[in-house]
Amino acid sequence: MDQIESDIKRFILRKLVRHRMWMHKHTSIHNLPKGLPDYLRSRKEVRKVIESLLKEGLLLSKPTNYGLEVSLNIQKKKDLLHYQLQQGRCY
Repeated sequence: MDQIESDIKRFILRKLVRHRMWMHKHTSIHNLPKGLPDYLRSRKEVRKVIESLLKEGLLLSKPTNYGLEVSLNIQKKKDLLHYQLQQGRCY
C-alpha cells in the first residue's frame, strides 16, 4: 500500500470513529470520501481502499434499496487501534 492509499485509509477510519459509526449506526458509502481534498476524492484509490477495508473486515456492509451502507466492525476495534498507533495517531 503506497502513501496515498495509507492516507486515505487513515482518513476514512478516523472519520468513522469520530462520528461513532459502530455496528448498527451506518452511513452511505458515498459519504466516505467527503472531506478529502479534491485531488484525492475523485481518484480510484478511494474505491480500492474502501473495498480493501471491507475485505479485511474492518468495515461492515449493509445493502439497502438506496445503496450500500457501511459501519465499523466493533469486533475489530483492537485492530483499528493498532493501525492508528502504527500511523502515529491514537483515537
